[in-house]
Amino acid sequence: MVTGGAGFIGANFIHFALKNDPSIQIINLDALTYAGNLHNLDHLPDRDRYFFIQGNINNRELIRSLLDQHKLDTIVHFAAETHVDRSITSAQAFLDTNINGTYSLLECARDYFHETGKDPSFRFHHISTDEVFGSLQPGDPSFSEKSPYSPNSPYAASKAASDHLVRAFHHTYGFPVTVSNCSNNYGPYQFPEKLIPLIITNALKGKPLPIYGDGQQIRDWLYVEDHCAAIYRILQNGKVGETYNIGGNNQPTNLEIVEKICAILDRLAPRSKPYRNLIQNVPDRPGHDRRYAMDTRKLQNELGWHPENDLQTGLEKTVQWYLEHSDWIESILNRPDYQSWIDSNYSSRKELG
Repeated sequence: MVTGGAGFIGANFIHFALKNDPSIQIINLDALTYAGNLHNLDHLPDRDRYFFIQGNINNRELIRSLLDQHKLDTIVHFAAETHVDRSITSAQAFLDTNINGTYSLLECARDYFHETGKDPSFRFHHISTDEVFGSLQPGDPSFSEKSPYSPNSPYAASKAASDHLVRAFHHTYGFPVTVSNCSNNYGPYQFPEKLIPLIITNALKGKPLPIYGDGQQIRDWLYVEDHCAAIYRILQNGKVGETYNIGGNNQPTNLEIVEKICAILDRLAPRSKPYRNLIQNVPDRPGHDRRYAMDTRKLQNELGWHPENDLQTGLEKTVQWYLEHSDWIESILNRPDYQSWIDSNYSSRKELG
């Protein structure tokens, strides 16, 4: 069972798993909140091995019935509220889903695991984020699996809490879990309020390209298919109870990312003036972490994973995908709830300098 499988990373994982494992069957449980989109799953490689259930991970009766009915042996838990900006505006949904929802899922899965004989192949894999570790200074070493937690946003705090719950269920109840903390993802099907798809969609419409503050925030960017491959490697060979960092092994600034996208668009969809002329600095968001970087040596050394796509290759693929899927983009951009969110988060901000 994949939770949150209609979202960005969850949908990409379902595509990846069905394509690469002909024996797998997948139950996709998704509440279809604003970021869930069933069109993300329109072109699956083998729909006969895929089943969709609309439901909330806080619905314990539903969770238990799915475990019993489908004799599930693996749960990959993507379902989460994820956008930091939204958590700053209102944190309640992040507590409800990321903390309480994870707890409900763990309770049901733990009971099922023990009542059905503790199948040694059973796994609960929890997807988390690098943001639980807080912010790095310019000369600090990258986050490792042993880095202390220091979340700085309501989103990061809610994910930190869920990580602790997952680990506690392993150590207290012997429940078989693995955890992965991943850096910023990008690629096909990403909801267009996030930085990279926002920049692509705004640029194509000739709208301003908003950059928080001075644009010197540093992130480690990972192409989503490489993330999916890492998760699958952990499911196959990861050690129960262990945590694995996943990242793209790069550290560009946000401004550099935007400039790279503009340069790609200048080649693939040229306009009369360079796209970078649309860049606009806006006031920084509250508590904005300055730098993230991930040490992925454990995953590479123990499980043999490494990202297949460097930053330039991944961005090229991503821009090309958005250029080829204008209908998918427009279906979201035309939604009143999406436009109202963009207006509230960006339009009220004044340009800097």
